[in-house]
Amino acid sequence: MKYRFHPSAKVELNEAIDYYECRQAGLGEEFAKEVYSAIHRVRQYPEAWPEFSVNTRRCLIRRFPYGVIYQISDNEIVIIAIMHLKREPFYWKNRLK
Repeated sequence: MKYRFHPSAKVELNEAIDYYECRQAGLGEEFAKEVYSAIHRVRQYPEAWPEFSVNTRRCLIRRFPYGVIYQISDNEIVIIAIMHLKREPFYWKNRLK
């Protein structure tokens, strides 16, 4: 199944990668690998994770306090947010159609 990022989700991903890379060399790359591993799991089994809100699901990222918020739409995964788990839980809702 194909996937795409909401533009704000891509920004969040890049900002988190930069943050972790500044904290420790190589950590940003490890974070990116974990995010893309979660996206790969979602692509294989898109309905495996429970609904987080109406028509959205959340797959937690291993090792880091983040989750991939996504929707399934016409044979496509739309990644709505790369959400830090300590943020306000529904800050990304204004990105939904």
